[in-house]
Amino acid sequence: MTKRPIAVTIIAVLYLLVGTAGFVAHLIPILKSRALHSDDALVEFTEIIAIVCGVFLLRGHNWARWLTMAWMAFHVAMSFDSLQKLVVHVLFLVVIAYFLFRPGAKTYFQHRGETDA
Repeated sequence: MTKRPIAVTIIAVLYLLVGTAGFVAHLIPILKSRALHSDDALVEFTEIIAIVCGVFLLRGHNWARWLTMAWMAFHVAMSFDSLQKLVVHVLFLVVIAYFLFRPGAKTYFQHRGETDA
């Protein structure tokens, strides 16, 4: 079994933390107001996606790398209203892509995909 690269572990844990914290932070006002708007549902959905990314990155599913990139690309697309947010999200996207698609990570995800089939 191929050992999980530390960078994959760190990214997965960060996604789990961000997704969980974001979900709870956005859920509290929804529960207080007892009203759910379409924007609220979209935000909660994106937080659940982050949690899914984290869990399945840790499990070594190759599709989770691509979902992780799509999640971050979505945040880049949503950041065009602020140059500062755009730069930060693009930087995160590049760093995450670098670590998730390095040869060691690629080997880890390919190996895991073979045993999961």
